[in-house]
Amino acid sequence: MVDGAFHPCPIRDVLDRIGDRWSLLVLQTLAPGVKRFTVVKREIGDISQRMLAQTLRRLEQDGLVSRTVHPTIPPRVDYALTPLGRSLLEPLNALVDWANLHHDKVRAARMAYVPPAAEAA
Repeated sequence: MVDGAFHPCPIRDVLDRIGDRWSLLVLQTLAPGVKRFTVVKREIGDISQRMLAQTLRRLEQDGLVSRTVHPTIPPRVDYALTPLGRSLLEPLNALVDWANLHHDKVRAARMAYVPPAAEAA
């Protein structure tokens, strides 16, 4: 999906964004409350500064995250979930709970999987 582009399928339009590599982690990190950029980056750990900035910008564009710039020197920027972003936490937490509960089974299935081409050989 191109930034700002409309996709006629609402499921794909929304899930393309929140289903990317970093968005769910950013949303979960902001769930407890307002955080600065450096705190979000530290809590996620392996996200680059550039990727975090892009992810926050896209989540802000979608109305899930708010960005507040405080006129200090140096400027302080806070990020928080919007009411729309908060409304995503319940289904997000259900997905996280499911992933934690079934992770071992999914990994075992991956290890046991034999691609169809290997069976024919």
